[in-house]
Amino acid sequence: MQLGTIETHVPSRLDRLPWARFHWMVVIGLGTVWILDGLEVTIVGSIAARLTEKGSGLELSAGQIGTAAAFYVAGACCGALFFGQLTDRFGRKKLFLVTLLVYIVATVATAFSTSALYFFIARFFTGSGIGGEYAAINSAIDELIPARVRGRVDLIINGSYWLGAAAGALGSLVLLDKRIFAADVGWRVAFGIGAVLGLAILIVRRHVPESPRWLFIHGREEEAERIVDSIEADVRDSTDEELPEVGDSITVRQRKTIPLRTVAAPRSSATRGARRSAWRSSSARRSSTTR
Repeated sequence: MQLGTIETHVPSRLDRLPWARFHWMVVIGLGTVWILDGLEVTIVGSIAARLTEKGSGLELSAGQIGTAAAFYVAGACCGALFFGQLTDRFGRKKLFLVTLLVYIVATVATAFSTSALYFFIARFFTGSGIGGEYAAINSAIDELIPARVRGRVDLIINGSYWLGAAAGALGSLVLLDKRIFAADVGWRVAFGIGAVLGLAILIVRRHVPESPRWLFIHGREEEAERIVDSIEADVRDSTDEELPEVGDSITVRQRKTIPLRTVAAPRSSATRGARRSAWRSSSARRSSTTR
């Protein structure tokens, strides 16, 4: 549903900002989800053999280990689709807090698994939280990071998955050592560590503001202006620099929600336009050749 049309400088105000403490907070608070995903995937791969042993508390079969992995991936896909739509409807901040809470609760539940079915369900919801994180976090990062460095920041953040993978592999050497942890304890501690990291990230993430771009698109331009004012003040304080001049404004059609058909429509229109242009060019060439 369209709400109106406004002219705003918010995007150019955000894009002109020098790199500052605020941007590091965004990267640490939002980007570390890839580390959690790498940690989750690697830990499960490392402890898979332990979960099949007698005395592990689960004693899964090799087939059930594969099933658990499938549940995790299915949860990530469902979470991305479900929470992705909610992200556009209710805002980036609400959803990147909710999805992290889903991950934390599901990871703690995984640590207390007592049966295969319980383990599968917990892994599904852990994946749902991670998948929802991808949808909410990518949007928020792209809308808060200046355009000139956005590509590099996205690459670095997505590459941090391997930091989590390395941490999971190294941690497994200790957590699976029976001289340190019992067979039915070490793997539970591994999932508990993921939850503790999630809580630490949640504390930082609480201070990340709502996306001003999302706000002005959804009819809350006054709130967007206040948040940008606050960001600019923080950048000035942390850099002791005067901010560059504001660039051009843009005109935006505000909407309460943006359904998928709206996203798909411009692409379809552009495709049809390109095909018509190509057909006209081809016709002109054929006509010229004939003459």
